Amino acid sequence: MREKEVVYVVSDSVGETAELMVKAVASQFNGGEVEIEHVSNVEEIKDIEHVIYVSKGTNSIIAYTLVIPALKEYLDKRAEEEGILAIDLMSSLMEAFSQKFNKLPKRQPRLIRKLDANYFRRVEAVEFAVKYDDGQDVRGIERADIVLIGVSRTSKTPLSMYLAHKRFKVANVPLVPEVRPPDELFKVSKNKCVGLVITPDKLNEIRKQRLKNLGLSVAKYADLDRILEELEYAEKIMKRIGCPIINVSDKAVEETADLLLAMLKKRGVGNRE
Repeated sequence: MREKEVVYVVSDSVGETAELMVKAVASQFNGGEVEIEHVSNVEEIKDIEHVIYVSKGTNSIIAYTLVIPALKEYLDKRAEEEGILAIDLMSSLMEAFSQKFNKLPKRQPRLIRKLDANYFRRVEAVEFAVKYDDGQDVRGIERADIVLIGVSRTSKTPLSMYLAHKRFKVANVPLVPEVRPPDELFKVSKNKCVGLVITPDKLNEIRKQRLKNLGLSVAKYADLDRILEELEYAEKIMKRIGCPIINVSDKAVEETADLLLAMLKKRGVGNRE
């Protein structure tokens, strides 16, 4: 009977990187029929002694991603003493990075998990911005890190998405004279609410272009008197809330975001960068 082929995946983190590499290699040999045993979150010498013990005298390989030098050196030494094949999956590439880019590795385990956490927070924030865009669900007002308010075409949605990519959960609420603002808007902390305003002429220009893109020529939406009415109403709501106000007339989304975050930082809204 053929002896079982085993690869012990040893890592000072969860070990997904090492497992993926082992599977990629194994797939080149008879469809990847090899057993993978995990030895994760290695932090002490006794953890290494355990994998040496279970792999000794077996038809196995140790594939490891250990970034702490003392643990790596100990595993290399013990594997050589016991005649076990141990493969370091990271050192060659880290040495290449160091030589080519003139940088030193941090040698800290689990850093990739931190990067993954940031990625998933960003995805969550983008999903939040979509769900609570344009006042679709007032529950977003209480759950948001930042609440944007303003009349139509003041960059609320693109600003929400831009901030979401910086891992802020943003809800935005349109202000329309005929529609009573949600009660939640006056209950939420003014420290995380920001009003967006724009000059009447600029808004008139933007709305006319919007109508043109839609194939419409005449609409109250772009009427200057209507715009003045909306802006006056919106500013009354913003003053009632007591939130800071940003004029977005000649600002790019990035510029508005930087200004907004600087203002909110003073009010205690934490930076996600």
